[in-house]
Amino acid sequence: MNELHEYFNRQIKLWGEEVQDALASKKVAIIGSGGLGCTLAIALGASGIGEFAFVDFDEVGVHNIHRQIGFKVGDDGKYKAEVLKELVESRCPYVKVTAYTESFDDFAARNLEFDLIIDATDNLPTRASINEYCMKRNQPWIYGSVEEFHGQVCFFEHASYEAVFKINDRKPNGIACPIVMHIGSLQANLAIRYLTGLSVKKDILYYLSFNEEGELISQKFGLPK
Repeated sequence: MNELHEYFNRQIKLWGEEVQDALASKKVAIIGSGGLGCTLAIALGASGIGEFAFVDFDEVGVHNIHRQIGFKVGDDGKYKAEVLKELVESRCPYVKVTAYTESFDDFAARNLEFDLIIDATDNLPTRASINEYCMKRNQPWIYGSVEEFHGQVCFFEHASYEAVFKINDRKPNGIACPIVMHIGSLQANLAIRYLTGLSVKKDILYYLSFNEEGELISQKFGLPK
């Protein structure tokens, strides 16, 4: 136990040994192992959360590597979820990761239970499926999306994603790596606060962007429930 507490020493200073030990019983599913998924896996994978499911049927492509920080040259052609599993388990001996190289719908059919689901996808129809799945089960989930130099984050509890966003199959425009890491880190912060019992404001959409003068703008919007 002393070795484990030494590993998590800086976190224990935040919330104590009892809370840190309790994280070992938590289970989190990260849907998508691309840009946001990589950041989430690295930010949360060595936090002490006991078990993760990484869900993604896609393979690493060379064009992914610049913004998907869990991958390197030589990983192309490998399943993203499996590469991330190996990375996370190599960084932390106290975590178990299961890689599911399948669609979210196939994963959902397994009816597994999680303390939290985190959306790290890049398309609206899959987010709509996550929303539907979580609303039916009163399952809390965290949404994140990025495009160009802006992004959005929300911890959904009672609000519906489909009540706020129009669902289509539009693909995002170009994306810069720093905003991917920034939004993924905000999702991870919401997740770790929730899982450690710290206060988290639910059903608030946070929107970060740059205006024409290059000023970083942060806005928040209460969502209908």
